[in-house]
Amino acid sequence: MAKKKKHNKKVFTKIIVFSLIIIILILASIAYSYYNKIYKENVRIDLKDEFVYIPTGSTYDDVVRILTKEQILNDIASFEWLAEIKKYNQNVKPGRYRIKKGMNNNELINLLRSGKQEPVRLTIRGFRNYRVLAGYISHKLEADSVSICDVFEDEMLAQKYGFNEQNFLCIIIPNTYEFFWNTSATEFIERMAKEYKTFWNNERKNKAQNIGLSQTEVAILASIIQLETNKTDEMPDIAGVYINRLKKDMRLQADPTVIFAVGDFSIRRVKQEHLEYDSPYNTYKYSGLPPGPISIAYTHSIDAVLNYKMHNFLYFCARDDFSGYHVFAKTLEEHLNNARKYQRELNKKKIF
Repeated sequence: MAKKKKHNKKVFTKIIVFSLIIIILILASIAYSYYNKIYKENVRIDLKDEFVYIPTGSTYDDVVRILTKEQILNDIASFEWLAEIKKYNQNVKPGRYRIKKGMNNNELINLLRSGKQEPVRLTIRGFRNYRVLAGYISHKLEADSVSICDVFEDEMLAQKYGFNEQNFLCIIIPNTYEFFWNTSATEFIERMAKEYKTFWNNERKNKAQNIGLSQTEVAILASIIQLETNKTDEMPDIAGVYINRLKKDMRLQADPTVIFAVGDFSIRRVKQEHLEYDSPYNTYKYSGLPPGPISIAYTHSIDAVLNYKMHNFLYFCARDDFSGYHVFAKTLEEHLNNARKYQRELNKKKIF
């Protein structure tokens, strides 16, 4: 009897041990499954980092569709399981997110939930008008070109920052900036207003005042000068010519303003028919500065106006050696002689 009891006890012990082993294995299996769902690599990226764009107003279902369409995840089900636990489905934030090789669900969800975006570098150059600028921005940011054009055509918004619809483009200071991808058109203008205020420090304001021009007028004149020459060292000389003309109440007679007025930027040689085009931007027909810039003025162009060279020249003409530089004149007779030389070279090269 004692042997039987002892045998039964051994059997019971084995059953307990075996059951415990089974339970441990099951728990380990469950834990391993959970671990994989949370910490196992789950992004389908080979070498280069990729970006996921979550548009403004997106829902959690939209995010799942984006991740599925872009084939970012190996296992979408495990992502959704953890996203619900971490309540990401209740905390979707728009933006541009950098997805790195080797990321797991936990890392990805934490990134998307945090709203920690990768900024976009935006290099603003001397675009000819706000429509060209809008097209460029719409390829970099979420805001489309229509919404960007709308803000530049908003007279009340322009007045808020001290401009009007025609000269509102002067608010743009060319540089390389970082923006969040989901920056709206209005937020873009707000940022540009801050950059404008920073650029126009007291020193620049005082120089503009000494010349007798407003900040906007300086930018308009700078936009003309930078289309007259790409030689930075010559810009102060050309600025001096135009300021001399403004002081004498002479028409600026700037060819780039005529081209802007006509709207044909392929023109290589301004002709009489172009000079007769009726537009407030045609400085051959109308005195003073045009009502707005003919391009976004670069900072070095603005500074060329503010630091213009004082001289007695009233005219300038492109050199006949096509070096890109100009020859300056004090009298009309001298200028016409220089112009004839240049025109002869244009004819020789068959530039009509």
